[in-house]
Amino acid sequence: MNKELIIRSNSSAVDFALLKDGKLIELNKEVENNKFSVGDIYVAKTRKSMAGLNAAFVNVGHEKDGFLHYHDLGPRFPSMMKFLKQISTGKQKDYFLKNFRFEEDIPKDGNIESAVKSQQTLLVQVVKEPISTKGPRLSSEISLAGRFMVVMPFSDRVSISQKIEDRAEKSRLKRLVQSIRPKGFGIIIRTVAEGQKVAELDADLQGLLKRWRNLCQQLPRIDKHPTKVLSEINRSSSILRDVFDDSFKGIYTDDPQLHEEVKDYLAAIAPKKQSIVKLYKDRLPIFEKYGVDRQIKTAFGQTVSMQKGAYLVIEHTEALHVIDVNSGNRSNKSRSQEDTALEVNMIAASEIARQLRLRDMGGIIVVDFIDLNSGENRRKLFEHLRDEMKEDRTKHKILPPSKFGLIQITRQRVRPEMNIKTKERNPNHNGEVEAPIVLIDKINAELNKVVKHKQNKGQRINLHLHPFIAAYLTKGFPSIRFKWWLEHKKWVRVVPRNAYLYLDFRFLNNSGKRLRN
Repeated sequence: MNKELIIRSNSSAVDFALLKDGKLIELNKEVENNKFSVGDIYVAKTRKSMAGLNAAFVNVGHEKDGFLHYHDLGPRFPSMMKFLKQISTGKQKDYFLKNFRFEEDIPKDGNIESAVKSQQTLLVQVVKEPISTKGPRLSSEISLAGRFMVVMPFSDRVSISQKIEDRAEKSRLKRLVQSIRPKGFGIIIRTVAEGQKVAELDADLQGLLKRWRNLCQQLPRIDKHPTKVLSEINRSSSILRDVFDDSFKGIYTDDPQLHEEVKDYLAAIAPKKQSIVKLYKDRLPIFEKYGVDRQIKTAFGQTVSMQKGAYLVIEHTEALHVIDVNSGNRSNKSRSQEDTALEVNMIAASEIARQLRLRDMGGIIVVDFIDLNSGENRRKLFEHLRDEMKEDRTKHKILPPSKFGLIQITRQRVRPEMNIKTKERNPNHNGEVEAPIVLIDKINAELNKVVKHKQNKGQRINLHLHPFIAAYLTKGFPSIRFKWWLEHKKWVRVVPRNAYLYLDFRFLNNSGKRLRN
C-alpha cells in the first residue's frame, strides 16, 4: 500500500488530496479566510443561557453565536473557571497545575443556568465548524492534539485508542504515559503511538505543554472579547499529523512556502522521510498530473460508477443521506443470484467507505444494499464494511443490517461537507451542444492567427483543451493535427485538460504563457 499527498495552492485556498495506490480517498480544502477551525481556542463571553436547551450561546465573533451545551462544559468546569480568573488577574503563575487546588466537579445531570451566567468570561474550543445557518459548536473541555497523544488540562484520565487491540501494548503505553504525565493533565493515547518509545511520547507531550504555556501567557494581556488565544496548527501539518505513516511514498506541492513547511514538520516527526517531499514545477497543473481532477469529476456526482458495471446513487436530504446500491448491467450466469448480489455489495461497501471520507459526509447515512437471503452473507457484508471504515479517522458507528436489509451509519460532522459540482453548464442556450467540427473551425481560425503573429516566431505551440476535443483532433490518419503540420509546418502539441470546460481552449508556449493572436 502506497500513499501520496498532493497539495495544490492558489490565492484563496489550499487543496489536499490523499491518494492510496493512486486512488483518491480523501480531499480537504483550507480556505484562507476561514476564521473558525476545529481546535481553535477562544476567550469569549456568554450572551445568554437557554434552560430549555440546557445550553448557552457564546459570542466568538461569528455572525451566529457559538453553541455550548451543559455536557460540553466538562466535569472540571469550576476548576477551569477558577484557573482562568487567577491567571487573568496575575494571582496564578504556575501554568502546569502542579500546586493548583481543584474545585468540586459539576454534577452530570445539572443545568446550564447553575454553571454559566450571562456575560461571563469563558475559555472555549471549537469542536464543530459553522455549518449552514448554525454557528460553531463549542466545548469548555479543552484538548490539545499532538502526533501521538491528546492532552486535556484539568483532567486525570489516561485512556488508550480502541484501535490498539493488543492488551500488552495497551498496558505498556499506559504505564509509560503514567510515568511522564504531569499532575492535572489527562492524556488520550492515539493509534499511531503503537510501538513508540518513551522518548518519542515525552517529546510530543512537551510540545503540547509548550502550546498550553503559550496560551496561558496570553490570558493576562487580553483586553477585548472574543479573542483567539490558540490556533490549530496549519492544515498541511494537521493532516500529516493525523494520516502520516511509513506507507507514504511521496508528498508533492506546487507552493514553495508549503514545501518548506511540510519539510520542517517532517523533520520534527519523521526526519528519515524528508526526502519524499517534492516541489512540483511542471507546466501541467499538479491535480491534472496526478489524475486528481479526473477522479474528482467521477467521484462527486449523484451517480458513482464502480467496477463490473455496478453503481451507487447518493441522495442528500435535510435529515440524512441515502445511498442506493445497484448492480447495473452486471450479470454472471455461472453463479447464483445470491453470490452475484454479495459480490456487488462487497464492492459497494468499499466504495461507500471511500465516499464517506472523500465527501466528508456526516450525520445519518442509510445504505440500501442489494437484498441478501443468507444470514452468513449479511454478516460478511457487515464485517467487510466495518473493516473498510477502520481507516476513517472521523468518529462513526455502524449498525448491523435491519430486517429490511438497510445498514445505518452515523458519522460525526465537524465541518461543512465537501460538495463539488460535476455538471458543466450547457454552453448553448437552446439546449444543444456544438458539434466538435464547429469548435474545430474556431480553433483553426485562432491557430492561423497564432502562427502568423510575429511575436510567436520560434515558439512552440501547445494547445490545451477538453479531453473529448483533444481525442477528436488526434484520432485517425491523417488526423486534424497532422493536417495542421502539413499546412503550417508547425507541430502542435495537444494537451488534454480535465479541468477545462467543453468549449475551453488555449494556445500556450512552453512557459505556460498565452500566445498572441
